[in-house]
Amino acid sequence: MTLYWLPLGAGGHCIRLNGRIFEALQARHEHRPIRDLYHSALQVRRGADRFVIEMTPVVGGGPADRGVVREGPVGSRLLGRSPLFRYEIRRWRDGTILDVAGAVAGPCIVSADATRAREVLRLVALVPALVWGRDESRAGEMWNSNSLTAWLLAGSGHRMETIGPPAHGRAPGWQAGLTVAARSSDSGRHHTMTHGRSARRVGNPSG
Repeated sequence: MTLYWLPLGAGGHCIRLNGRIFEALQARHEHRPIRDLYHSALQVRRGADRFVIEMTPVVGGGPADRGVVREGPVGSRLLGRSPLFRYEIRRWRDGTILDVAGAVAGPCIVSADATRAREVLRLVALVPALVWGRDESRAGEMWNSNSLTAWLLAGSGHRMETIGPPAHGRAPGWQAGLTVAARSSDSGRHHTMTHGRSARRVGNPSG
């Protein structure tokens, strides 16, 4: 499994400029130096198959052409009723990552574990379709493409303390993905424990 860190707005002047303005304002508010911003994407191999996992704006063509398994709103749920304000999540067999040649720190191998790779591929269709650019989950940070990557890696059991953006860089939304994934994990454990206690009570009514 390979993680790519792409400079925010690579190939798009408008996005790059807006990102720099956003980071300058954020850095000033937090009283810290300005950092480089990154967008993340994953490439997962399962046997002879290769998949690209990424969150991007909705583009033309059939969803199956790009392995689209999920869509969500951009900005607000009201705006998201228009195709112009929607994003798509891809699990694209033999897909491509735009501007991958510009990835910083090269391809980062995060795992060679086949079980975790299968779990990442399974989870893609289950990722929460939260509003892009908003903190709808109250995680303290907006939801975006980095949230998707962090959610998938954390949810599939990777050691997240060893995974992060390049030096002197920042991945907005990364912490939101970790926070939402942790909540999902805690909820699952609570359900299992509650279900287990109920089963024991049913099986041992005299206890």
